Amino acid sequence: MGLRERIAADIKDAMKAKDSARLSTLRLISAAIKDREIAARTESGDETGLSDADLTAILSKMVKQRQESARAYEEGGRIELAEREQDEIAVIQSYLPRQLDPEETAAAIDRVIADLGAGSIRDMGRVMAELRARHAGQMDFGAVGPAIKTRLMG
Repeated sequence: MGLRERIAADIKDAMKAKDSARLSTLRLISAAIKDREIAARTESGDETGLSDADLTAILSKMVKQRQESARAYEEGGRIELAEREQDEIAVIQSYLPRQLDPEETAAAIDRVIADLGAGSIRDMGRVMAELRARHAGQMDFGAVGPAIKTRLMG
């Protein structure tokens, strides 16, 4: 079962269980996917739809947006809103691949650098592109960039 089908099935399950918090988050996910599909069709005229990698990118972006919102709510003293954002993050992350821990991330970086024969900072773009291809949705690429830079410079 693909990611899209899993989300649709879970929407039905949440409706049956009358789980309104989960249902609203699942509907947000579904709407974001539909918006992206419409945009992709408009841009390219392509009717094939989005791949699971595209869906993973959408979900990752949704998690990042909610993390920023939760931080802002916490700083503003709106704890109940921050908790709601955290609940949404948990639902969205259940559809993402497991996140690599720091040791696994470091090993993945080292493996890609070795596989590509990267030896200087000029290879950073290639290393980052290969990591994205191999580990989409499994690591925070904003945090990975500095680690790659350190390894390639050192």
